[in-house]
Amino acid sequence: MADERWHDLGSIAELSLTPLRQVTVGRTRLALSYRQGTFGAVSGVCNHAGGPLGDGHLDGDYVVCPWHHWKFHRATGFGEPGFEDDRVQGYALREEGGRLFVNLNPVSERHKRPHPPHPLARPVERGTGPVRVLGISTSAMDRAYPRYSTSDALLASALAAAPERGALSRLIRLNDLAFRPCEGYYSKSAHACTWPCSITQMDPGDELTAVYEGIVHWADVILVATPIRWGSASALYYKMVERMNCVQNQVTIRNRVLLRNKVAGFLITGGQDNVQAVAGQMLGFFAEIGCLFPQFPYIAHTRGWSAEDMERNVAFVQHSRSLHEGAKALAGRAIEMAELLLAADRDDRTVERAGRKAGAGAMEDPNAPEMVQEEAEAMPS
Repeated sequence: MADERWHDLGSIAELSLTPLRQVTVGRTRLALSYRQGTFGAVSGVCNHAGGPLGDGHLDGDYVVCPWHHWKFHRATGFGEPGFEDDRVQGYALREEGGRLFVNLNPVSERHKRPHPPHPLARPVERGTGPVRVLGISTSAMDRAYPRYSTSDALLASALAAAPERGALSRLIRLNDLAFRPCEGYYSKSAHACTWPCSITQMDPGDELTAVYEGIVHWADVILVATPIRWGSASALYYKMVERMNCVQNQVTIRNRVLLRNKVAGFLITGGQDNVQAVAGQMLGFFAEIGCLFPQFPYIAHTRGWSAEDMERNVAFVQHSRSLHEGAKALAGRAIEMAELLLAADRDDRTVERAGRKAGAGAMEDPNAPEMVQEEAEAMPS
């Protein structure tokens, strides 16, 4: 019959040994399952971000996507209860002579249930108005009994300079936000790391939304303040930048630069010295996501290796006019550079991948398999 294209998948005895597997037949990818004596076959491409359903696992009669855990019935392709309208193609199977056959013409079609886009997914468009300065504090402390933070104090001075120069300012304290650490979606697949962040999309309580909103959609200037902890930036800083991988990954796999005309500067303080190493990491990361820097893009203060008298360190920063004036000057340099960038309006520039990554990346590997049409249709636009 014209509507039947049967293909021999292999020995029933062998195929029944594995509860779930990904099978590719030509340009068709299948999630083939075996449970309680019966086989099921549905599309191996998830509706959400094109994840390989057959590489996931079974939860009862539902195939769970390994990328973001969407579920589809292993035989019908329908979504889990309450989400039946989100479905992938289902395929007919037959057993004959100890062999399993699949009809490559699906018996049901893919359907994507309409999902309102996440607010962060809107186009990145800078409106008119003055320069906007976002301060990010990465200092951790007891919320109920906050202490004096030297990095916070210098950040406050920097932000105080914004209205003096006609700019707006906003402060985010990472210590006040509840957000999960990066859970390694990129380690599953580059395409599993999405924008907005997969965690943010799935967890309505994820408060890193404020950071994404501020850095991507609001700020022209980003000032990050950190203490030095064992020769590195704070743990909260790293928790934030690991989650910012979703911003950098858009550049790598989609040629989509979310940050344009953004200026970054840093304020670094600590009881022990390692300023240049801390600043180097921060400069490297923010350069990687597309930021530019004013001349002398960071200020810093430490007491040095042998100075354990932190009480004196606090007093020094509290009363140091030069440090607080230096913080204001850093903000001023960053604001001036942002004004120049906004006046130049170079948002339409494109940068070749080799210009960003120094060579052809993994997504351009000539030996990598081509994305099949079914997968391309399932990928988010």
